[in-house]
Amino acid sequence: MLEVAPEPLDGTVEIDETYVAGKKRRWRAKGDVSVVIGIRQRNGDLRLIRAKDAKSKTVREFINANVGGEVEVILTDESAIYPWALDAMQKSKHKTINHTREYAHGDVHTNTVESAFSLLKRGIVGTWHKVSAKHLPAYLDEMCFRFNNRKNQFLFRDTLTRLILSPNLEYKHLTAKVQDAA
Repeated sequence: MLEVAPEPLDGTVEIDETYVAGKKRRWRAKGDVSVVIGIRQRNGDLRLIRAKDAKSKTVREFINANVGGEVEVILTDESAIYPWALDAMQKSKHKTINHTREYAHGDVHTNTVESAFSLLKRGIVGTWHKVSAKHLPAYLDEMCFRFNNRKNQFLFRDTLTRLILSPNLEYKHLTAKVQDAA
């Protein structure tokens, strides 16, 4: 259940990427590894997308679409893609953590976005069991919806209302070929 026009994230924002792979069969990993980029506002919402790659241009587009101008701090690991992905205003608010030495230095850490990745991967193993690259964006949307509404007291009512008002998912759309991730 995707939000149509979500509010931009502000305050303290953490950005990281993870990789979701197909199941190993006969002790060999399949080659269908998907990149998932995540942005999480501390004590706030989560945004996840399946990306075609983990290059700075792709990350920049996702950051610009989801991070507002009121952001106070942007926290990442020391990956080489983030300095290239941030614009000048965002670079002045950028702080990094070197995971080879430590996972947190005071308030500088990416543990909250990594905890969301952990929930995603446990959902794949324990709830969904198998996630194809074709349907991964739908699972990411469901994960974000569940995560962002975890404190909603009226979640059942809201979900039922959205299901009634949403258009039907046609079989031809469900079985369509996988499209390149944006």
